Amino acid sequence: QTTASGSGTITVEDDKSIKGKITTSNIKATGAHIHEAPIGKNGPDIITLNKTSDDEWSVPSGAKLTDAQFDAYKAGGLYINVHSDAHRSGEIRGQLKR
Repeated sequence: QTTASGSGTITVEDDKSIKGKITTSNIKATGAHIHEAPIGKNGPDIITLNKTSDDEWSVPSGAKLTDAQFDAYKAGGLYINVHSDAHRSGEIRGQLKR
């Protein structure tokens, strides 16, 4: 259980480029990634987000999905996971929606 939360906008273009940022609250985040897996499943991280302030994380400039990752995105199979020392495998998670 956690009081942490997050919000943001991640945009995936038809050319598979991806951009955006998230803002977190009530968490001392140690990392944030975009992972590939459907709702209820865990998957590998595919893009590491850059920490731009204590509570903001952004997709690195020039990030692009592979064809398989783009297909997973279209099927609802990408999510953002924010990690902390208290929850090393992830404290908050949000599935990317098309």
